[in-house]
Amino acid sequence: MQRNILVVMRRYLQGQVEADLREKMVFLGGPRQVGKTTLARALLPEASGYLNWDIPAHRERILRRELPDCALWVFDELHKNRRWRNFIKGVYDEFHPARRILVTGSARLDLYRFGGDSLQGRYHFLRLHPLSIAELGSQRRATVEDLMALGGFPEPFLRGSAARARRWSVEYRSRLIREEVTSLELVRDLGAMEQLMLALPERVGSPLSRNALREDLQLNHQTVSRWLDIFERLYALFRLSPFGAPRLRAVKQEQKHYHYDWSLVPDDGPRFENLVASHLLKWVHFQFDTEGRELELRYFRDVDGREVDFVVVERRRPVLFVEARLAAGPVAPSLRYLKQRFPAVPAFQVHLRGARESVTSEQVHLWTAARFLATLV
Repeated sequence: MQRNILVVMRRYLQGQVEADLREKMVFLGGPRQVGKTTLARALLPEASGYLNWDIPAHRERILRRELPDCALWVFDELHKNRRWRNFIKGVYDEFHPARRILVTGSARLDLYRFGGDSLQGRYHFLRLHPLSIAELGSQRRATVEDLMALGGFPEPFLRGSAARARRWSVEYRSRLIREEVTSLELVRDLGAMEQLMLALPERVGSPLSRNALREDLQLNHQTVSRWLDIFERLYALFRLSPFGAPRLRAVKQEQKHYHYDWSLVPDDGPRFENLVASHLLKWVHFQFDTEGRELELRYFRDVDGREVDFVVVERRRPVLFVEARLAAGPVAPSLRYLKQRFPAVPAFQVHLRGARESVTSEQVHLWTAARFLATLV
């Protein structure tokens, strides 16, 4: 793959951001270093329109409301100002529609919807995700293997070195806790929080047990729960709840978790499952943010131990089943079981290794990962 082409690639959300800015403010969320600033700068007709709260000179201009005379203002990391909601509401009410406003951040900019001053009616909220097979425009297995090894964050992927990607991942996790967490939350024991972060990748694909984490790390249940919430708020990980139709005798409470940087998951099977989960979440968020479709990504497990990796739900009804396997093989019994109970729902078993593709008599599609992931976003 000629990675130099990707340096100037147009990110999948750029057109949507441009269109939404004509109507309202745009809040662009997503993990740290996923490309939000690069996308924002690509939209700026004048460099002076970029204001970063982490840069002292920029922060001073924001606090003094000395805003540049240009058509588009980009406020980066503004959420680190505890009064950012009131600030941006005042700026919008005073200057819209003469000025367009884009706010980016690596923490959950959508949390204000659940409390505090309401900004509803003044914004569109979009989430930028790591690179994916569809965004890279490839249906090659080699590209999937590259993403498996390097992750989907632009910097390590574009460098193309597994060793550099591992170093980037270690440094990324450290900066996330030492810089991002401390700017938003009061955490007294950052060392223990780092231990929790390091313990999570080995648990990908299995039920996320707070009690097991509490016992292994000698933390209390409340602390583990709070720190997991912080990690999710900072886009370090995401959690899936079970899909449970009453007649399926499905589990109700057990969650699974995955990482936005799937390259840190040590084993190939869970790492591939994490890659597929991230691609599906990117598609679900894109559909929700741009089309208003009320989609959720879940998984299925019942009390008898049957499990299907992913279930996409729309208004509580399943619309897609996906099982992820490293190698091509027969249909997983759990996927066949779920498909028999919801025969109209499309079902796919995707494999990383092997070129064989087919469709069974039950209409379960056995596809390569490259082909299936290229149908998403």
